[in-house]
Amino acid sequence: MKMKRIEAQLALMREGFLDSGELQKYLLCSAEASGAGPISSFGRRDFLRKAGLVFAAAAGTGLAPGLAGASEQAAGGNEFIGVLVDTTRCIGCRRCEQACAGAHSLPLPATLDDNAVFEKPRKTSPTQLTVIDRRMTERGPVYVKKQCMHCNQPACAAACLVKAMEKKQEGPVVWNPNCMGCRICMVSCPFDVPMFEYDKTAPKLQKCDMCWNRLTDAKQPACVEACPTEALVFGTRRQLVVEAQKRMAQFPERYIHQIYGLRDVGGTSFMYLSSVPFEQLGFRTDLGNTPYPEYSKGFLFSVPVILILWPAILMGLFRLTRRRNNGGNGKD
Repeated sequence: MKMKRIEAQLALMREGFLDSGELQKYLLCSAEASGAGPISSFGRRDFLRKAGLVFAAAAGTGLAPGLAGASEQAAGGNEFIGVLVDTTRCIGCRRCEQACAGAHSLPLPATLDDNAVFEKPRKTSPTQLTVIDRRMTERGPVYVKKQCMHCNQPACAAACLVKAMEKKQEGPVVWNPNCMGCRICMVSCPFDVPMFEYDKTAPKLQKCDMCWNRLTDAKQPACVEACPTEALVFGTRRQLVVEAQKRMAQFPERYIHQIYGLRDVGGTSFMYLSSVPFEQLGFRTDLGNTPYPEYSKGFLFSVPVILILWPAILMGLFRLTRRRNNGGNGKD
């Protein structure tokens, strides 16, 4: 069993999820928790010396350096916060849905015991900012929480013409009421999250805001607070990655060695653990690691050049055409 855990740790290092320092710390804690009591100072040094052989072997095989670049920060230096969703712990109780609705003054679910809602794939809506979806997988039914992913570099905020979609320095992506209703954010979102209130006279774009009002009051998101199984963990992105690594290392047979959202589309504040490949849970796995705003950067840089040169070119063509029409006498 111990060898399986060490092998799992090495696999995480190969994937770039874990650095040697974290592996060393984990091996040390595992040895102290093995039942023999605390390690003596000599035993600790001997243990670390032996563990160093593992690290040297890992370095010799060219393993990934670890977490460099995995946890993005805002321009002001604040580390993004987020939520880790462990789908292996979710029991489908839907208390997160109820808590979310209450926190945002939305209609509460009629009942939490109605399993008929799981008969079809579920998506968020203007009145349900988070939903629990049930997917049949190779390991049986798995419950998955779905909501806005809160991208590190959100396409919706980059595309918004009036900055109604805003990426807060703390990490959440929120909607502001200065929206003009163009709905470009809906088209640009790779996860199809923003929902427009078509049936309202004064419509809004509805999406999870990570309970921004609660965060400003030093409270956790309502869904995290309501979860009875710790399937949802709130913290900084770095803390969540370490927690995900710890769970994968301690129970290698329970998880696939992937953290969805760690690097997908440049990284997201909501990250996921799973026991099955994520495509079986309805996640898109074809998005790549490039933040979506990067795809339009070249075009946006060319816009000022076009605005300056294109009128001059048109004026030159106009004058040339007019000169020819006047018989080439040089008169305009």
